[in-house]
Amino acid sequence: MDRATEGYKLVMIKPQDHVAVALMSIPAGTELAFSCQDSRFEVTLLEPIEFGHKFAVRDIAQGEDILKYGEVIGAALCGISKGAHVHVHNLEGKRGRGDQV
Repeated sequence: MDRATEGYKLVMIKPQDHVAVALMSIPAGTELAFSCQDSRFEVTLLEPIEFGHKFAVRDIAQGEDILKYGEVIGAALCGISKGAHVHVHNLEGKRGRGDQV
């Protein structure tokens, strides 16, 4: 991750990730432009994102696996729009579950 616009900080490890993580609270409507390795991203936040929370860097289809730090962390419970908050209300976790192989 390079730098977000307006001094906001976030982390995104792999360009194939579906989400980035806010390293500070970022208000709704903020337009972010940042790089991850050789890929460039532009995202307008649809809702406020609190410190440590995830937001979608692209549209995610219902049922699609969600990648964070290059790893599957769960599946989308519904369609998630680019810029939306990604959390327990729209993500079913897969990590640490005994029924997932």
